[in-house]
Amino acid sequence: MTDAEFDIIDELYFVTAYKDLKEAIDLTDEELAKNLSGMAKKGWVRVYKNVDEESELDQLNMEKDYQSYFYLASKKGLFKHNTQ
Repeated sequence: MTDAEFDIIDELYFVTAYKDLKEAIDLTDEELAKNLSGMAKKGWVRVYKNVDEESELDQLNMEKDYQSYFYLASKKGLFKHNTQ
């Protein structure tokens, strides 16, 4: 797990809007989007269309719409984070 991934998971103990995550993390939009997409593919982050609606990754356009989604660390992501 990279330092950026570690910092992102640190902020995702609760469902978090992209804009709130962006304010808390010192990464560019491009870097944050790339990390979130990669972490979702690894199963470390869950992606929600809204606070109550988790979505399947293959049904989302992470390249285009990543700023409109909400994010939450998965059990797998939290385990990886806490064993660093």
